[in-house]
Amino acid sequence: MKKLLLLSLPVVIFAQSFMVSNIPLPKTYIQDSDPYECDNQCMRDYLRRDMIFSFLSHADTKLADKELDEARSMNIAIFNLGAFNAGGQLKIALLLPYKKIGKYASSTINATFAYLMTKGNPFSLKSYRVESESIEDLSSAIREIQNDGYDYVIAPTTKEGAQNIIDLDPSINIYFPTINKNDIKASSSYFLFGGIDYKAQSKLLLKRAVSPLIVFSDKSQTGKKLALYQEEEFLHPKQSIDEKVVVDGIFGSFFNSSSANDEVDNQEVVNADNENITDKKVIKHFISRRTTNLEHYLKENKEIIDGSFFINTPIIKSGMIMSQLTLYDTNVTNILSTQINYDPLLLSMTQYADRKKMIVANSIIKNNTLLIEMNSLLGNDIVYDWINYTTTIGVDYFYSQITGEEREYDINIADRQFIYNIELLRPGKTKFLKYVSPL
Repeated sequence: MKKLLLLSLPVVIFAQSFMVSNIPLPKTYIQDSDPYECDNQCMRDYLRRDMIFSFLSHADTKLADKELDEARSMNIAIFNLGAFNAGGQLKIALLLPYKKIGKYASSTINATFAYLMTKGNPFSLKSYRVESESIEDLSSAIREIQNDGYDYVIAPTTKEGAQNIIDLDPSINIYFPTINKNDIKASSSYFLFGGIDYKAQSKLLLKRAVSPLIVFSDKSQTGKKLALYQEEEFLHPKQSIDEKVVVDGIFGSFFNSSSANDEVDNQEVVNADNENITDKKVIKHFISRRTTNLEHYLKENKEIIDGSFFINTPIIKSGMIMSQLTLYDTNVTNILSTQINYDPLLLSMTQYADRKKMIVANSIIKNNTLLIEMNSLLGNDIVYDWINYTTTIGVDYFYSQITGEEREYDINIADRQFIYNIELLRPGKTKFLKYVSPL
């Protein structure tokens, strides 16, 4: 089977160009000339003996056996074999504000391309690059998309870009893999949202928190909004945060985390004002990008002894914070973090002693081995990278809508938002493990 990987090289080159040629690739069709039926055991024997084409001649339609069907789909994609035509014309567009979303302009193309390649159906995939997320640029791009006959669009935008598209109110199906519907104003049935719910993750994690709660965030709008929600939820768990905070968007600047005041650190200390919870206290630190020494916050600080630490910073900064929690003997009860730090880099850049009390919330739960492998061939990650993952979820939904086939990811949708389950994990010595609450 390893020999087959060499045949995937043209696919990788084709994907990395980030442009879909209007000249269709040649298709190969395999004819079944075997007069005898071939059951599951027969097909497994073909695979075991590397008789791939004999196997594929009997696997001309979707197979009930999951393992065999994955082998069928993978080999159809690798050999670019002809398959049945989709129930509808399979055309998907990508709307890409390159300057705003950086590397995700290419990785969302790869995620979409990898998914469609596994299906074996003829498809048209075209990317539309916009210089900015202004109303004018987005309006022009959407008009071009509609003129080209595309009815389904993947749009990995920032909150600003998504809101501008929503204000334009186009009659076209648009999926935002980067935006959670709770963070934006939208009512049209044409829009679908796939962003992770960091508010729900924070709420679940805070059930494991003790006082004092020490929140470390960067100085971006994202970090500030998230710290505010965690403070309110910890001090007043039976109350809901002001709806305006939710509408303003916890992740309004996901792709732009810098701040004008980034060079100055801030600290806030808040005590609960409810008589029944006067022992609860929250200390918030907003750390600048240049801050590398936390001695002032941690060394011999009696206010934070045995506290819970909530970290809302990118992975590199999080590693620095965690190492200094150990360095200054802060005696943490636990360290909490959302999807932001569900990253294998955490396992390699921190000592186990630094992370052994850490709990991470994760919503990338449903996995598809075939899609993971196909993305890997293109240098893409849908196991840890949540935007690539949510892009795949959206393409899967659009594919089902177009062809009438069952979705690969049976994730519930409520009010045009994908609702992801949340699991709690702990970063072990070599991998993330399921978190088990101590008795």
